[in-house]
Amino acid sequence: MTVRSYPFSAVVGMDDMALALSLCAVSPAIGGVLVRGEKGTAKSTTVRALTALLPPVEVVDGCRFSCDPSAVDPHCPDGPHPASPPADTRPARLVELPVGAGEDRVLGALHLERALSEGVTAYDPGLLASAHRGLLYVDEVNLLHDHLVDVLLDAAAMGRATVERDGVSVTHAARFVLVGTMNPEEGELRPQLLDRFGLTVEVAASRDPQVRAEVMRRRLAYEADPDGFAARYADADAALGAQVAHARKLLPAVRLDDAMVARIAALCAAAEVDGMRADLVIARTAIAHAAWCGRTEVMVGDVRVAARLALPHRRRRNPFDPPQQDQAELDRALSDAGLDEPPPGGEPDPPSDDPTPPDDPQGPDGSDGPDDPDGPPDGGGPGHGADGGRDDERPYRQRPDARSVTGSDGDRPRTAPVPAATPYRARLLQVSGTGAGAAGRRSAALTTSGRTVGARRATDGMPGRPHLVATLRAAAPHQRARGRRGPGIVVRPVDVRLPVRQGRESNLILFCLDASGSMGARQRVGAVKAAVLSLLLDAYQRRDKVGLVTFRAADAEVALPPTASVEVAAARLEALPTGGRTPLAEGLLRAREVLRVERIRDPRRRPLLLVVTDGRATAGPDAVARARHAARLLAADGIHAVVVDCEQGRVRMGLAADLAVTLGGEHMPLEDVAADTLTHAVRSHTAAQHRMGAA
Repeated sequence: MTVRSYPFSAVVGMDDMALALSLCAVSPAIGGVLVRGEKGTAKSTTVRALTALLPPVEVVDGCRFSCDPSAVDPHCPDGPHPASPPADTRPARLVELPVGAGEDRVLGALHLERALSEGVTAYDPGLLASAHRGLLYVDEVNLLHDHLVDVLLDAAAMGRATVERDGVSVTHAARFVLVGTMNPEEGELRPQLLDRFGLTVEVAASRDPQVRAEVMRRRLAYEADPDGFAARYADADAALGAQVAHARKLLPAVRLDDAMVARIAALCAAAEVDGMRADLVIARTAIAHAAWCGRTEVMVGDVRVAARLALPHRRRRNPFDPPQQDQAELDRALSDAGLDEPPPGGEPDPPSDDPTPPDDPQGPDGSDGPDDPDGPPDGGGPGHGADGGRDDERPYRQRPDARSVTGSDGDRPRTAPVPAATPYRARLLQVSGTGAGAAGRRSAALTTSGRTVGARRATDGMPGRPHLVATLRAAAPHQRARGRRGPGIVVRPVDVRLPVRQGRESNLILFCLDASGSMGARQRVGAVKAAVLSLLLDAYQRRDKVGLVTFRAADAEVALPPTASVEVAAARLEALPTGGRTPLAEGLLRAREVLRVERIRDPRRRPLLLVVTDGRATAGPDAVARARHAARLLAADGIHAVVVDCEQGRVRMGLAADLAVTLGGEHMPLEDVAADTLTHAVRSHTAAQHRMGAA
């Protein structure tokens, strides 16, 4: 028995998300919505409920690509269709893209069964064909591989999907509402991919107990009687669906005059966004909002709403900037563009920072507010901390037992954090050998993408697209024994071969950072932090997981457990103070323990240990001997290590180099972290060789 989905109108406290989804339902050309927020905030529930608001779809009967009978696609692979094809009406679809799906599943590919049995080249449609004229939902979109996300966003922008592979050359319409949800704690999208989403919404659970109580009441009521609960909101959902349908019909008649176009251009110029996509998205969103409000002319308030949803994630100046914009900056840009007039009638009020529920239980979108005894399904309104700031604006939550920067830990007072110097492009560090981890951009590995270097026999449950030539080659010698008569070829499961591809994998980059007093010179700390930040930027671009272990005074601590959120690591690094003795052994042992646990959790991901220190060991008795013992244990574990030597000055003791030898790893002076330094050294060496040859 199919369980009724949660009603869209029953979700409260998520006005921005509901509005953005509704506008994209009115005009898919906006480019979709990216919903960012902490776990348990009704992201997936709200997206799945949106399908009920979409009008029914009239399609050509029997067409796998959902062609519109009134305007058939002349390039439809199931065509050509007759001038007046038989029509059928079906509900709009919600197609969910699993995180582990391959490119063939998304775009479609050669129909292997028909190719092998009938000897014909036939196309097997993918998820994009199923989502045409419906909703394509990607949960945890930040965990998808870059090339796959790019395929989705290109199809959403162009309205078509094109397949050119395995003898298949197909193009078909693929217009859908693209919605992605993500938890920023699991890592951010790349800036170029983030920009491809038309609108972005930040959501957070309410910190108000009354609203949270309504969340529980409404969710429990739904779980107790899904059909009865849905029936209570059927009229409200029907009203919203009618509003979407009416806005779609009104959309072509909405007028955006030249004066408003000039204001939008001035707004984007004042906001200093890159490219022209923001201008177009704001224009399309403003038109859709005017139609949503039942008007045929775009007003200032429509542009203000569009800017609030379309600009924040396009203001990132570097990869570690949060994809959100300060309200004061947005107001200043609106004022500079002449868009600071009061909002027009019919525009929903912007969400209030006051967590107190409104007195009116009926929200602007027709949904019941917190006074309704059933509450939202998984979350409430914007979350606020005890200090009045938004939780999602904090780079990380400080642990309750964290000590003050200005306090003392029994050794010497901790100094205030020193900001990092300007980061730079770091040299590429790789794990030796060939791995088999998750696809990335760092070390050599056998992955699901890359250059084909061979084939292997498929086993039960092994994923992947078959290697056609190798499969046919394996089946060919057995055709007479299998009784083949006539065209085609008989293929058995034992014949199937999968390609072996060599590409790049992502790794676990674990920083073991010396934060002791010997690193405490202000200029030196800034240079060290700049080097680590540069390596973090490199890890960000190569899709690595990162972790941070720091050691100082008498102990070491895990400042950041291994995570895909490199942004959090950068924030922790920026706030890192220094001071005290150097417990090098404790730092190495703590790093070893982190790697041991992570090996159990993710055995396929190979680690790269970066020890950032000057090599001194001064904490406790036999500090030097214990540090050497810890290094030998890491070497015995087969951990690939790089020691970044932070020692400076004319006279150097070379302790970091000795540590690298004991670890069985690589020694790299701090000044060699920059890729330009290595390039300059290679060029200088090459030039010297040429001069010697000329002499």
